Amino acid sequence: MLGDPEKLAIALVAAVCIGIAKAGFSGISMVSVVILAEIYGPKASVGLALPLLIAADLMAYPAFLKHGSWKPVWKLLPATLAGILIGWWLLGEIDDGAARRAIGGCVLFMVAVQALRKLRPVFFDRLAQSHGFGVAAGSLGGFSTMLANAAGPVIQLYFLARRLPKMEMLGIGARFFLLVNLIKIPLNAKLALITTDSLLENLKLLPGVVIGIIAGRWLIGRVPQAVFEWMIVIFAFVAALRLLWA
Repeated sequence: MLGDPEKLAIALVAAVCIGIAKAGFSGISMVSVVILAEIYGPKASVGLALPLLIAADLMAYPAFLKHGSWKPVWKLLPATLAGILIGWWLLGEIDDGAARRAIGGCVLFMVAVQALRKLRPVFFDRLAQSHGFGVAAGSLGGFSTMLANAAGPVIQLYFLARRLPKMEMLGIGARFFLLVNLIKIPLNAKLALITTDSLLENLKLLPGVVIGIIAGRWLIGRVPQAVFEWMIVIFAFVAALRLLWA
């Protein structure tokens, strides 16, 4: 894994982004996807990020125990599992170059979804209420989370479309991502994306996740979320283009 202090420092930035995302700024998760893919390689980064995401889920979940329920999670799960299995099959069939482009495509798609929600809210609201949107969101979310750990924006938008109160939405999201990430462990292990070496690397990066959660909770009350999210969308757009055409 990493022996270069400079690269390790950059990887820690990605870990901090994972923590901040779990604290409420979900869009920044796209940044961690791109950074880890650049440093560790596209396929290896998928397995490396998963234990960090689960650690962040476990740290964030207790705060939302009183909010939301499991019922919406079970409703979304069948389509999500179908997407996960398709993503798992594809990840096992492609090389690093194709994985790099696939991850870039996933991030670019998530950027487009975020931009659509912000620029065309009325159109997005009609789309979100259409028949089959839940199935599409679940399957796309499952595919994206298996291939790139990048399902956050699509799933978040699905819950927003249900017009749920903010805390209830966060509670359902915390349950959903904890369950889905746990389901992905054996699939990543089967592809040898989670190994002893990758878990040792996780130990180096775990402090970044803790710092990110603390920083995210501090930032969420001080930084206008709309401004912060637009900065992330722009950064992720440029980074996705780099993955696609570098």
